[in-house]
Amino acid sequence: MVTCLAPLVEYLDRLDDRAPIDQLTARLAELAIDCDELHEWMQFSQQHYARNLVAAGPWYNLLVLCWLNGQRSPIHDHLGSSCGVRVLRGTMTETQFKFSANGLVFATGSRECPPGSVIGSLDHDLHQVSNLQAGAADLVTLHVYTPPLRFMGTYSLTDNVRGQEAMLLEFSDAAGI
Repeated sequence: MVTCLAPLVEYLDRLDDRAPIDQLTARLAELAIDCDELHEWMQFSQQHYARNLVAAGPWYNLLVLCWLNGQRSPIHDHLGSSCGVRVLRGTMTETQFKFSANGLVFATGSRECPPGSVIGSLDHDLHQVSNLQAGAADLVTLHVYTPPLRFMGTYSLTDNVRGQEAMLLEFSDAAGI
């Protein structure tokens, strides 16, 4: 195990239920971490952002997500899981969404999250993560899903059709989504 992640993984391995979001984000914020220690999991894909599984247990998945410039997630929730994210390299843009009265989703705001930033989201929080930096800058983020995320609900800006994306293990080995 990577030494910089040891305190976090020890905490996650002791879980016997979902981690409280405030504890999860606090632990991510206090990590003394350097991207160089995670180079093994910093695999990028030209087609989509890439999910790289670092560690897993009954109550969590720990992943490094790698984003080339312009890549973004779908608008999604975290069905059945809490998610904590720490920005390791680059500036992440998070856009939050809500449902309108007619059932369509709409953006309620965006924020830029520089390196060291930590965000948390719960089951039905709707958001999109993007790498919208200038030039060709990469984005690297550390994600903890507790319990492991099995499905993401996905949403469209143009219709009220709801999707569901399986978080399959083969997508956790730099294959993206």
